[in-house]
Amino acid sequence: MTITRIDQGLRMSEAVIHGDTIYLAGQVGDEGQSVAEQTSTALAEIEALLAKAGSDKDHLLMTTIWLADIADFEEMNAVWDAWIAGHPAPARATGEARLAAPGYKVEIIVIAARA
Repeated sequence: MTITRIDQGLRMSEAVIHGDTIYLAGQVGDEGQSVAEQTSTALAEIEALLAKAGSDKDHLLMTTIWLADIADFEEMNAVWDAWIAGHPAPARATGEARLAAPGYKVEIIVIAARA
């Protein structure tokens, strides 16, 4: 079975396809944006990467969301709920973690099937 890498850099690939499964690297918004803005930015990037990999949000299998502050759960969920509305909801986990840069408030990681 082949492995395809999308937007491969020195440290990581933005997406890896193995068989009919797509693994995306964690997506974040811009430092300084609000939680809602970072969530929206990350979800837009996820949609773009899924399209490059031959899929879409209807084929999400699993989502992991990391918040720098779990108190931001409701603000993030408001954006997530609007984005996923009308589509099959994936399995999902959300937790709190220190993210890669102090200005990051949300990081979203997804696994999807090919369309």
